[in-house]
Amino acid sequence: MKDGFHVQQFSVVGQYGTHIDAPVHFVEGGRWLEEIELKDLFLPLVVIDKSKEVAGNPDFILGKQDILDFEAEHARIETGTFVAFRSDWSKRWPSQSAMRNLDAQEIQHTPGWGRDALEFLIHERGVKAVGHETFDTDAGIPTAEHGLLNEYYLLEQDIYQLEVMTNLDQLPAKGALISISFPNWHQASGSPVRAVAILP
Repeated sequence: MKDGFHVQQFSVVGQYGTHIDAPVHFVEGGRWLEEIELKDLFLPLVVIDKSKEVAGNPDFILGKQDILDFEAEHARIETGTFVAFRSDWSKRWPSQSAMRNLDAQEIQHTPGWGRDALEFLIHERGVKAVGHETFDTDAGIPTAEHGLLNEYYLLEQDIYQLEVMTNLDQLPAKGALISISFPNWHQASGSPVRAVAILP
């Protein structure tokens, strides 16, 4: 230790590990991270568990009907909620090959959100944000066919998301809060985060 203290300089990749995507990540003119209000980073948390379905089908797509089934068991998803898609995919980390799950044609076989699910959550339930354990919003096969259309759609609605979430298997379907923190970068489209669940 020189001069009695440590001083460090950091260089980070915005979208790596558990991270946040601001709308501007895909959308020209969208909000930067610094424009997301602090009150929108501390939210009620809903966890939709589809880990069994994903274990049987890595190409699983979470659709609107899955959300309706969830609500039938756990009651309506409230406005202003953060909704996380539990797939247990994060248990494959840190293996990049296991996370990507490529076939011989270099196509990823990974789960993702369906457009109807996102439309329902955003426009009929008024959620503030969503999250998942995979690298992308979209499942692997639709991404190979059409690109990241659902991720673009989500961000275009001025909704942020968390990717590569973990430990969702330790949380209840409802009742927890999520706190998301990151440095106050200037004009950043994304950042690694500390996403912490709190059980009151």
